[in-house]
Amino acid sequence: MDAVLRGLAVYIFLLIVFRIGGKRSVSEVTTFDFVLILIIAEAAQQALLGQDYSITNAFLLIITLLGADILMSLVKQRSPRAEKWLDGVPLIIVENGRPLHDRMDKARVDESDILTAARERLGLERMDQIKYAVLERSGGISIIPKRAA
Repeated sequence: MDAVLRGLAVYIFLLIVFRIGGKRSVSEVTTFDFVLILIIAEAAQQALLGQDYSITNAFLLIITLLGADILMSLVKQRSPRAEKWLDGVPLIIVENGRPLHDRMDKARVDESDILTAARERLGLERMDQIKYAVLERSGGISIIPKRAA
């Protein structure tokens, strides 16, 4: 029972921490971000397993974590409010070539992130070529170009 409680506590703690961390924390992972994820995984492993390294404990933790994840997906499916809180909503960060700095600051996105996405996906070079830029729930940036007049 101790392993189940530890598994649920770690699951909920990581869910809250990554939700507070924002969308940008999981998208476009840098080398340092990758190292940080490995450190978090190592710390979580110790918290999950404690002193019990048995295969039974590992199976119990896996079942607990997958069960919690399935339960969370069912909650999100039945409650749009919970889904909105857990996954966030898409956020328009550029409108008609004008960066919306208050939203960008809140999401910790800068103009170079937007221009990089525009350049990589559509070959756009300037902000005024963008009709909308949207920070998606996944943390990626979608670009809708202005149509040529």
